[in-house]
Amino acid sequence: MSFVYSNRFIYPPTPLTRQLREELHTQSYASIDFAAHRNTISPRDNYHPKTLILRILNWILVHVWFAFLRPNSIKRRAEAWAWKLIQYEDENTEYACLAPVSSPMNTLACFIHDGPGSSSVGRHLDRLRDFIWMKNEGMLANGTDGLQSWDTSWLIQAVVEAGLADESKWRPMLTKALEFLEDQQIRENCRDQDVCYRQQRKGAWSFSTKSQGYTVSDTTSEALKAVLMLQSLPGYPTLVSTDRLQDAIDTLLTMQNPSGGFASYEPQRGSEYLEYLNAAEVFGRIMVEYDYPECSTAVITALRLFSSHYPTYRARDIEKALTGALTYIRKAQRPDGSWYGSWGICFTYAGMFALEAFASVGQIYDNSDVVRRGCAFLLSKQRDDGGWGESYRSCETGVYTERESQVVMTSWAVIGLMAAGFPDRKPVERGVRLVMGRQKRNGEWTQEGIEGVFNKSV
Repeated sequence: MSFVYSNRFIYPPTPLTRQLREELHTQSYASIDFAAHRNTISPRDNYHPKTLILRILNWILVHVWFAFLRPNSIKRRAEAWAWKLIQYEDENTEYACLAPVSSPMNTLACFIHDGPGSSSVGRHLDRLRDFIWMKNEGMLANGTDGLQSWDTSWLIQAVVEAGLADESKWRPMLTKALEFLEDQQIRENCRDQDVCYRQQRKGAWSFSTKSQGYTVSDTTSEALKAVLMLQSLPGYPTLVSTDRLQDAIDTLLTMQNPSGGFASYEPQRGSEYLEYLNAAEVFGRIMVEYDYPECSTAVITALRLFSSHYPTYRARDIEKALTGALTYIRKAQRPDGSWYGSWGICFTYAGMFALEAFASVGQIYDNSDVVRRGCAFLLSKQRDDGGWGESYRSCETGVYTERESQVVMTSWAVIGLMAAGFPDRKPVERGVRLVMGRQKRNGEWTQEGIEGVFNKSV
């Protein structure tokens, strides 16, 4: 965005863009004073208003620094460095980029620098299609270019946990899923990873595919668990070698923060005070990485399972990481027994993960006050029909907001209670009956409400 802004790029108007200008704005395009609307945003979208310090800095940049003080030599150097980082990002993600916000911006930067007929623009346009999908509401954009590795990992674990992985009927499907995860493991770090501010990724799995190229702590953990589960069963091939499993562990151990918690893409690299410079308006908590109960739990359970197979590999480092992560999750519990989730909705999602974390080290309802309080919170939110339903508004407000029962939230709550060893079967059975009652004749469950949110509001 800074590269595009600094170049002051303007594409020549066409009949279509002229028509769009008049259609999209509430007044004549020619009459709009865009400079006067620098801070204009719909109140509905203004989740994180610009801070006073950011507005002051913006004013100084526009009216003093750019207008009178900035030498052209600094402008040229900054544009050259921004362009270099754009090239690194394109190379490291095979032109997919991190998300459907940065990807179109990189496409535009390549259009400006390399020209409309360049190979870089062509490759970007091909990858932009990865974000787009159609449904009854029309054409929509995903938050990523997919979640193939994430979904595959969970599917494998679900079949294994259900005790079906030994059945010949499901073996071909699971073998193909294992082959997919083997193929999608990232095998090398980014070139000049320190120069382009990228996290170690050798041995990791990204949320979607390896071509996207970003390390994700919980996807790596869940994929590692899925591989270990299948490769330890008779009749399944050993596709991911020991050294590659160890690569995954090595990368996971780099992602722990001083608090003991684990971040998603990289450990925290700066102060949370940088949020004062958050200019996104629609997103909260985006300037640095944070600790997450759900990511921390995924890493805990992966480290525990790995250590059961390879007890001597980095044993001290793993034990230290486990102790720190559990301490973080314990401290992150709120007085009401809940945990705030950042990658799903919200308190239900985080509660499931946190209870699984403690269960993985033998801390359950019978011997842990933390677990008992977590179970009590979940039980307090069970609805009269036996299900659980939580609105995305919980993520925005930080306060549990109820809605009608949802299959997904009900499943999360039931999994959490079962992992915790909650002694009364009745609440669990009521939740299971609701889930079973909503299954369709073909075995599927239909889409209900929103179940995933990130950056507070997306």
